[in-house]
Amino acid sequence: MDTREVDRVRAELASYVADVFVSLRRKDQRAKSDCYLRGLMLDGRRKSIQAMAARLPDGNEQNLQQFVNQSTWDPVPVQRRICERMLPLIAPTAWVIDDVSLPKDGRMSVGVAPQYCGALGKRANCQVAVSVHAATDTASCPLQWRLFLPRSWEADNDRRTSTRVPSEVTHREKWRLALDMLDTLAEWDMRPPVVVADAAYGTNAQFRAALTDRGIHYVLAVRADVSAHPLGVEPEAPPRNGPIGCWPQPRYRHPAP
Repeated sequence: MDTREVDRVRAELASYVADVFVSLRRKDQRAKSDCYLRGLMLDGRRKSIQAMAARLPDGNEQNLQQFVNQSTWDPVPVQRRICERMLPLIAPTAWVIDDVSLPKDGRMSVGVAPQYCGALGKRANCQVAVSVHAATDTASCPLQWRLFLPRSWEADNDRRTSTRVPSEVTHREKWRLALDMLDTLAEWDMRPPVVVADAAYGTNAQFRAALTDRGIHYVLAVRADVSAHPLGVEPEAPPRNGPIGCWPQPRYRHPAP
């Protein structure tokens, strides 16, 4: 989308910004939110503050940087209002849980670490976020997102201090982040028609059980090496071989299909 197209829908966009960012008390913050949103919509591969400010006719790098990095405002009411507007509009057939990876140079971006990067298809230095998207065949919208904090960041006080990671934020597995987001949306009276995810989530039995406990229908991929035992079958411990030695670990009497 170029500046001419943005100008064409400017009135609609202004109305959307006024509604979504109504929780921001200060007028200058609401003005910067409008500018920032237009920067995200414009063509251009890089969506950094510097690059967006250069593309915007009214772009001011310092103002945008302050809005994103230093200005204090609560994002939760904004996220909730986006969900309230977009869910009826999209009428999703499913909610998609997935990872979003952002390749990074250096080590001072929050959560950056050598890990699998889906954007590159290999292990690389990157940030990873977990997202929940409302989706159909023709449209999608992020409803919730959480930045994944690798375990290596938990005890790295220097990086946590430099990047201002709150003390209460610790490492949390991606599937738990996904459940946290589903619980938040449920608190807003928003429930999925069905949850879909790839094998990174579907192979996790705890995640599947947690969805079942919440009454959420799901279609999840699993790896080809996943096995299953019939319902109700319990592992049994074989008898101990004499009075000396360790007790044998319980095991299933028959191999899993």
